[in-house]
Amino acid sequence: MTSQFGSDAAPDPAEILSRLAPVELPSASPLVLRGRRFDAATPAVMAIVNRTRDSFFSGNRHADLESAKAAFVEAVELGADLVDVGGVRAGQEGEVVDADEEVRRVVPFLQWARAEHPDVLLSLDTWRSEVAREADGVVDLVNDTWAGHDRDLVHVAAGIGAGYVISHTGGLPPRTDPVDVTYGDDQLDVVRDVVRTLAEGAAAAEQAGIPRERILVDPTLDFGKTTAHSLEVLRHTADVVALNYPVLQAMSRKDFVGESLDLPAEERLEGSLAATAVAAWLGATVFRAHDVRATRRVIDMVATIRGDRPPRLALRGTRRDGAANAS
Repeated sequence: MTSQFGSDAAPDPAEILSRLAPVELPSASPLVLRGRRFDAATPAVMAIVNRTRDSFFSGNRHADLESAKAAFVEAVELGADLVDVGGVRAGQEGEVVDADEEVRRVVPFLQWARAEHPDVLLSLDTWRSEVAREADGVVDLVNDTWAGHDRDLVHVAAGIGAGYVISHTGGLPPRTDPVDVTYGDDQLDVVRDVVRTLAEGAAAAEQAGIPRERILVDPTLDFGKTTAHSLEVLRHTADVVALNYPVLQAMSRKDFVGESLDLPAEERLEGSLAATAVAAWLGATVFRAHDVRATRRVIDMVATIRGDRPPRLALRGTRRDGAANAS
């Protein structure tokens, strides 16, 4: 096999040593919500509570109020920093939910969460401005998963003092699954479209009055994308990070993971964690996840490998490590 040095011969160790340099890794600007800061050293887990009967992942269907409350409490106990609450399935499958029904599903629950768990950051997953307006006073972040389809939503988010998620859906309207979608002949065209769209959306959010540190950009894998598109965008997470806004990656149990491994949603944990580790290494800051504890451990470990977060313990090989010094 030919090595990176251009021949089959073993490279000269001196040449390798001459190339050694500190590892340079991308690091996005911090996200700051209600005084809490998330950055490369303190990445965030955004847990998911779906107030639906038809979520694509059966493990996160919480139409029942008590089930939703239990899921919320468990997510916080397992290490969630934010909890994202939604009332409508993202894809075109499932029931029709109008704005009034969406409000009934999510707003009273968010009010309960704020009253009972005031220190937990709350996110509202919606594309409708009227739903966000009803959540005034109980949300810290508006997660607009449909790329500004409702042009008033960003202004409502600014008005209620919430942060805002800029997403990329390839121009598709809400609850539309991609069919024969293309971005051009070059495999990087989808990355170019993602970067351009997120930059424009973030600039518009700033113009609407949302501070830069409260704007998240989300490449939105699967939405408006084939599996090949999503994988390409994931590989280029660092190019999204280079926009200098905090980056959200929402990859948990998605179809691009399932198609990569030919697995149903219930068996996509390991694939989701592998994608999470890659995105964290490349500088993403916030991770929307169904599996909170596993995701928490993965992103903390990656932050430590990157050198951004110190180990919780550093005893091995020291005099305090009795096992290391035992004969």
